[in-house]
Amino acid sequence: MKKINIVAGISMVLLVTACKTKEFKMNVEQKESVSNKKEVVYQVFTRLFGNKNTTNKPWGTIEENGVGKFNDFTDIALQEIKDLGVTYIWYTGVPHHALIRDYSAIGISNDDPEVVKGRAGSPYAVKDYYNVNPDLAVNPANRLQEFEALIARTHKAGLKVIIDIVPNHIARKYEGKNNPVGVRDFGVDDDTTVEYKRDNNFYYIPNTHFEVPNTDKPLNGEKNPLIDGEFEENPAKWTGNGSRMAKPDRNDWYETIKVNYGIRPDGSKDFPELPAGFDTKSYQEHYAFWKGKDVPDSWNKFKDIALYWTAKGVDGFRFDMAEMVPYEFWSYMNSAIKTKNPNAFLLAEVYNPKEYRNYIHLGKMDYLYDKVETYDKLKDIIQGKSLPDGLSDIQNGMADIEHHMLHFLDNHDEQRLASPEFAGTPEKGKPLMVVSTTVSTSPTMVYFGQEVGEAGNENAGFGTHSRTSIFDYIGVPNHQRWMNGGKFDGGQLTKDENELRDFYKRVLNFSLNSSGLMGKYQEIQTINRQTTQGYDSGIYAFTRWSDTQKLIIVTNFSWLTSSNFELKIPSDIIQKWNLKDGNYTVTDQLYKKSSVQLKVLKGEGKAQITIAPSESFIYQL
Repeated sequence: MKKINIVAGISMVLLVTACKTKEFKMNVEQKESVSNKKEVVYQVFTRLFGNKNTTNKPWGTIEENGVGKFNDFTDIALQEIKDLGVTYIWYTGVPHHALIRDYSAIGISNDDPEVVKGRAGSPYAVKDYYNVNPDLAVNPANRLQEFEALIARTHKAGLKVIIDIVPNHIARKYEGKNNPVGVRDFGVDDDTTVEYKRDNNFYYIPNTHFEVPNTDKPLNGEKNPLIDGEFEENPAKWTGNGSRMAKPDRNDWYETIKVNYGIRPDGSKDFPELPAGFDTKSYQEHYAFWKGKDVPDSWNKFKDIALYWTAKGVDGFRFDMAEMVPYEFWSYMNSAIKTKNPNAFLLAEVYNPKEYRNYIHLGKMDYLYDKVETYDKLKDIIQGKSLPDGLSDIQNGMADIEHHMLHFLDNHDEQRLASPEFAGTPEKGKPLMVVSTTVSTSPTMVYFGQEVGEAGNENAGFGTHSRTSIFDYIGVPNHQRWMNGGKFDGGQLTKDENELRDFYKRVLNFSLNSSGLMGKYQEIQTINRQTTQGYDSGIYAFTRWSDTQKLIIVTNFSWLTSSNFELKIPSDIIQKWNLKDGNYTVTDQLYKKSSVQLKVLKGEGKAQITIAPSESFIYQL
């Protein structure tokens, strides 16, 4: 089947809701981390959010292209974010990372462009975990105080704060110049004569100098006194992605060095392991298990970092590439975080479905990225590579952990939803957003600019087309139109962009207040695909309900085909909902403009549905 035909038939969401639900619990041992309402995370790339400069010169400097500051998150901006339907802000790129800018006047050493990606630098090459990026402060000398003020403003707005921690690797030139009393810097106590020792913070290539990789010209060929073909690192260390070469490949994470967690070079574990049955234990029992245990030095260093930020009011963390660190370490650190803040929001980047349950149950993670299954499937659907029917298998296959699988369509790593490389237009992304938000009890994440159709079209320099660059100083055009010079009122948005943001606001706020979305899931796709006339290829339908709220969700992924069909609600669902024979009016909760009759006859339900391309309805009984 041609791509256009597959997706030409996908276009409506019907959702019936009417009541509050009991607290949702996946299982006993996880109840302390399971919310009884939807959470919505708004990811902002902190450096870009407040930037008003529209020059967008490739490889531009701060002076040429501008940069956003902590202070750009004003009370008005934060209130608008909250009103969008958000509960958490993930401030991406806050810890001080390597970058190309002279801050030597405030005691920060200059970074070598040959081991920094871009000019603004990767937020995942952290240079000092006990301070924040000086680019983000109006007064770089007071940067930590400015971030502390942002934490306070965010809390005042009724929002919670997430920041990154990147345990797997740190910048090649890490310098902990702000370490609290008693904290020893990474690597200062290492035995560099051996490849591996349990309490070394790094892996070494003894008696071998580091060599700069063969890459494109740093800073696009611009002159810089540190660009000389050399970077002093002797002995060389393993690179962040695990490369053991003294001269990393250009595709390696050459700007970082790998942290040692007590995994020997042969892959065996050099630390205490969790006893059998600890997948059912609470975080309190995990914490008690580790008390007094002798663990690798890197474990303590990162635990101290997390607790430092927890004490400053940070409400949670997004852990970069968590599966590259053993889950025993996560048990150790996350149980310590939860002991300090039982409500901490712990989100992990994990891409191996076979390891999901280990990182949730043994690593005590609250949430993992649902990238490999739900996200990838939705992308395939809108690109015409598959029918939506397989979404049911994904949800059923993760039924025991679905609450823990955070859903997103956009983030700093991925192609923008509205880009030609993904959905193509923001309107074609609408049904994906409805399904992603409503198909499970998991949190929803939105990346700033997604809600106004940002497509990532800029040539930023080091960063690539279709993604908003995390390596460069750049502006985000659609977002800047919403920002409107700091008014945060959407004053420069087009009509379509305003309507799109209104759509996101409706979907997210509905999800925050829906008890049915925290209840049960059952697909009705199979019976309708097999027996319903006019049920075109792009249609996907499922039900959600709590004790008091009944939801039917039907979505049309097609951006070309309108569909008209009689949707079937099978008898087992009608029985679970205790519906008697008769007619029930269900009304769309997104726009309040559409109502249909759900007719129950002989214990089976039917509703006549007419749905336009890319349209979504949320109907309430």
